[in-house]
Amino acid sequence: METYQQFINGALVNSHSSDWIEVENPYTGKIISRVPQGNAQDAADALEAAKKAQAPWAAKSSAERAGYLTKMAELIRGRRVELARILASEQAKVLPLAQVEIDFTAAYFDYYAGWARVYEGEIIQSDSPNENILLFRKPVGVVVGICPWNFPFFVMARKVAPSLLTGSTIVIKPSSTTPNTTFEFAKMVASLDLPKGVLNFVSGGGSTLGSALVTHPLTDMVSLTGSVEAGQEVIRGSVDKVMKVSLELGGKAPAIVFPDADLDLAVKGVVDSRVIFSGQVCNCAERAYVHKSIYNQFLDKFVKAMQAVKYGDPFADPAPDMSTQIDKNQQRKIDSMVGRAKADGAKVLTGGKVADTQTGYFYEPTVLVDCRQDMEIVRKEIFGPVIPILPFDEYEEAISLANDCEYGLTSSVFTTNVNTVMRALKDLKFGETYVNREHFEGMQGFHAGWRKSGIGGADGKHGLMEYLQTQVAYIRF
Repeated sequence: METYQQFINGALVNSHSSDWIEVENPYTGKIISRVPQGNAQDAADALEAAKKAQAPWAAKSSAERAGYLTKMAELIRGRRVELARILASEQAKVLPLAQVEIDFTAAYFDYYAGWARVYEGEIIQSDSPNENILLFRKPVGVVVGICPWNFPFFVMARKVAPSLLTGSTIVIKPSSTTPNTTFEFAKMVASLDLPKGVLNFVSGGGSTLGSALVTHPLTDMVSLTGSVEAGQEVIRGSVDKVMKVSLELGGKAPAIVFPDADLDLAVKGVVDSRVIFSGQVCNCAERAYVHKSIYNQFLDKFVKAMQAVKYGDPFADPAPDMSTQIDKNQQRKIDSMVGRAKADGAKVLTGGKVADTQTGYFYEPTVLVDCRQDMEIVRKEIFGPVIPILPFDEYEEAISLANDCEYGLTSSVFTTNVNTVMRALKDLKFGETYVNREHFEGMQGFHAGWRKSGIGGADGKHGLMEYLQTQVAYIRF
């Protein structure tokens, strides 16, 4: 069994705590590693190291800082197959998808390295004839990055790459459920000549170590990807300091299928979005609205497609479409939500129960109909391979139902009419809308939600700006 250490101030070190967190392989049920149950002193050590390193790091040129991102990408590619297997083991992500995450993470470091000579300040016109106004973009300072369990390696890079490129230093806290791949990366970073304290990794619980990181006076910004409840805790912890936060939280993405849609394309797009990583992806389709004129035809195709979804060993060859839920609690949560939906009148067309398997926390791909808009299953995030499908009559009804949600991360529309596309893009109140395709963002876009889906965002130019603050100089001559 692998035992990991914290990575603080350029060195792999023991925690001040003697307690450990055991990491389970969700498919086999076996404990495969342990990481420190870090405490407030670990948080303080990491933040103090990051604070000491920040000014010298910011003094380097952006091109020099970018060179370290390129080195990180090279390290990842050098162990890409091994890292994918570690990732698949700790979270039961099917191996091909785990490999995509590893490769995408390396590409992400390279992508942000490419911004080194691109991001810039501004020259602003002055009202005075003998004055120049210059806007400088400067690093935030010391960043805390709190990562989720569903895409732990990629989201780590999503926080590290823009932080380091722009001259900030960072302390990363991986999820206690899936820390292994991140700590393998920490061991790789230890082999670089990266200045001490620029990048630190500590593990521990959210209510203990996470809270200590958020509330510490040395923290200048917190970037969290997680649940709404976790985001609310970060906001509460930032109040006294009036600190910048960037939050990617939950989602309840609608997929709208209009009467002129390519049904085969729509079925594939929604199914792919519902079963990727066993439905445990915040931006993927969680509810579908289908026009009444094609509702039965869509359901027939959709149910057959969901019944054809294969689940099993994440290392199987050929790979299944999905594997298990992340743990027993997640499996129970999904089953409870489906049970309440059935009790409230929903009808199960396929699935609807815990899968009968000898190992793993599997839940059957599930399609629900006869649902109402006010049902929990339609309004709350399921985070599993379950989707309610509701009919609609008119365009305005579909848009109203889609927008009737406390979340606002992603959405999708399926239609062959460009006018319908443009109307929907105007009317939908979500940070992302996908047209005639599955829900999955690009690194050059901007992944940001409305309402309870978060504050700020990640990726692309606008994601880079999250890690910069401005200074305006009025220069009179």
